[in-house]
Amino acid sequence: MNTRKMVLLSLITAQAIVLHYIEGFIPVIAPGAKLGLANIMTIVALYIFSAKYALVVSIVRILLGSLLSGNPMGILFSLVGGLLSWVVMVILQRHPDYFSLVGVSTAGAAFHNLGQLAVASIIYKTIGIFFTYLPILMLTSAITGYFIGIASNYIIVYLRHHMEQ
Repeated sequence: MNTRKMVLLSLITAQAIVLHYIEGFIPVIAPGAKLGLANIMTIVALYIFSAKYALVVSIVRILLGSLLSGNPMGILFSLVGGLLSWVVMVILQRHPDYFSLVGVSTAGAAFHNLGQLAVASIIYKTIGIFFTYLPILMLTSAITGYFIGIASNYIIVYLRHHMEQ
């Protein structure tokens, strides 16, 4: 990796951490329902670099973002959700004839929420949490995933244009 790409990846990671931190100040409509602003940078890394670098951005953002925001317990929820989301986005991104960037983003948001619900279900020893939160989390992930995908697409188009120069 050349220096220019390494600097860009570092900036993407830093932006993901900042977005993660800022998102902590935005009220949520249900526990676990967030906008997923930091996921913009994970998607950008996935489409600009590779799955490996997107994973690095995601893990660093989750670890540092959770520690900086004073929520170390959130690391477990975010890591499982983030890893599940990453796996699904990587698989879908490899099939551009079937899944657009917005579709990849929306699926990533949905599976992030499913991962967090799985962790909550294990910690609280109840599957009932799925019946309570799944409908609202799937609705919010469809809406936020759509808009996160659109925002990611604008950034990717911009970066690709400027990286060619």
